[in-house]
Amino acid sequence: QVQLEESGGGWAQPGGSLRLSCTAYGAIRTIYIMGWYRQVPGKQRELVALSYETLSPTYADAVKGRFTISRDDAKNTVYLEMNRLKPEDTAVYYCHVKQTTGGTTWGQGTQVTVSP
Repeated sequence: QVQLEESGGGWAQPGGSLRLSCTAYGAIRTIYIMGWYRQVPGKQRELVALSYETLSPTYADAVKGRFTISRDDAKNTVYLEMNRLKPEDTAVYYCHVKQTTGGTTWGQGTQVTVSP
């Protein structure tokens, strides 16, 4: 099993920046994809960015050029650097990992609020 611990998030003004972190514990050797999703009330959870072991990252069109995903495998941590934030980026952000066993794990979620 994998457990995820998220940190970061909070409030930022439009145009500002925030950084999210997610550290994995447990069966970390089985992890091959780490990523971030977000969800607003009444809407489906949507992909933000994915980090692969060897492939280039994937980004949602809405965040391309503004968000950067990175991972430190030595620390079992994935980061999401969010720049030029917009009010529409306001959501609960969830860390997600996919394992070679086929299993997936979600973090508990962290709130990001962008407002004047």
